[in-house]
Amino acid sequence: MSYTLELGIRAKAAEAAIAAASTMQKNNALAAVSKALKDNARLIITENEKDLRAADENGMSAAMKDRLKLDEKRIADMAKGVDELIAMTDPIGQIIDGWTRPNGLRITRTRVPLGVIGIIFESRPNVTVDAAALCLKAGNVVILKGGKEAINSNVCLGKIMREAVETAGLPADIIQVVDKTDRETTNELMKLNGYLDLLIPRGSARLIQAVVQTATVPVIETGAGNCHVYVDSSADIAMAVDITDNAKTQRPSVCNAIESLLVHKDIADEFLPAIAERFKSHDVKIYGCDRTIAILGNDIEKATDVEYAKEFNDYIIAVKVVESIDEAIAHIRKFSTKHSECIVTKSLENAERFRKEVDAAAVYVNASTRFTDGGEFGFGAEIGISTQKLHARGPMGLTELTTVKYLIDGNGQIR
Repeated sequence: MSYTLELGIRAKAAEAAIAAASTMQKNNALAAVSKALKDNARLIITENEKDLRAADENGMSAAMKDRLKLDEKRIADMAKGVDELIAMTDPIGQIIDGWTRPNGLRITRTRVPLGVIGIIFESRPNVTVDAAALCLKAGNVVILKGGKEAINSNVCLGKIMREAVETAGLPADIIQVVDKTDRETTNELMKLNGYLDLLIPRGSARLIQAVVQTATVPVIETGAGNCHVYVDSSADIAMAVDITDNAKTQRPSVCNAIESLLVHKDIADEFLPAIAERFKSHDVKIYGCDRTIAILGNDIEKATDVEYAKEFNDYIIAVKVVESIDEAIAHIRKFSTKHSECIVTKSLENAERFRKEVDAAAVYVNASTRFTDGGEFGFGAEIGISTQKLHARGPMGLTELTTVKYLIDGNGQIR
């Protein structure tokens, strides 16, 4: 029996227990996880330091190492996220709606768990905790496959959480962390039909597309974020600078950070020097169109479609001066990954056009794209940002980790 098949068998064996668990049982398990994370913070940091040393040896960028690093505060934040889930309404068993047919059949639509969820992700070990806690609260089993760059952190976190849920009376196998980093194991997980009800990739565009193209189990496509800010001709300059700076530099390695900046020609001469000055404090590298170079100088490198299509995940941005909102929308349609898009404008008409014509999971008017996040939307922790349109779109919280079941009550009806 293969390693991956064994994981699937154990997951299916634990499925009934977590699906039938009461809200109190699940909350008790989450409380145990939160406490265990805080109690074992030193151990988690020690294991994380092994991953950080390997990252240094492999030349990982500073931005990506920031995604990988765990410290006391981040561990406390992970535990806080678990605690917040305890306070959230349990979606399982909720009655969505109901009706009675002319023949007397009473039909009720309710929420139920999806079953066994596999998650393949990169770099960020906090995903291990967020995903496990969300799946637990929504009554699902989870198999977590993190990247090799975080293997020590992920295995440690998995062991801590498994022991915690077991002390709360639930099977340890409702949370499983893959402790192998070879590609064959990942490929087997993508084809674990009959055991995985859903697979969610979370990470780079390359990872996501590899999963989408290889998996034979159902997949929700998440995360790749080629996000834009469009500064309209009527934009408030100071507001536009603050929003653009925050969206690019507050945490450049995450999927809701912007990668491209579009600026209306009528405001470019004033806005571009202002944002370039702000970017200096973060050493942001700018690629730009010919008009951008003419305004900011020859230190700006020429942008091509390669840069406009790229998710940098770093202090790098591609800039284009556009003739109109029509050109801005056309550019976004061509290069967007349908994650998060923003317009900065005083024009209600242009704001409404942008909302209607830009196809993305989250569309912002006069606010940073950095808010596309389960916690910021009030969902608690999230499993990822879905950029597709079926089943779930945008931040995936508890409700998005459920499906429906129809319950039909009769009194002898036949057809």
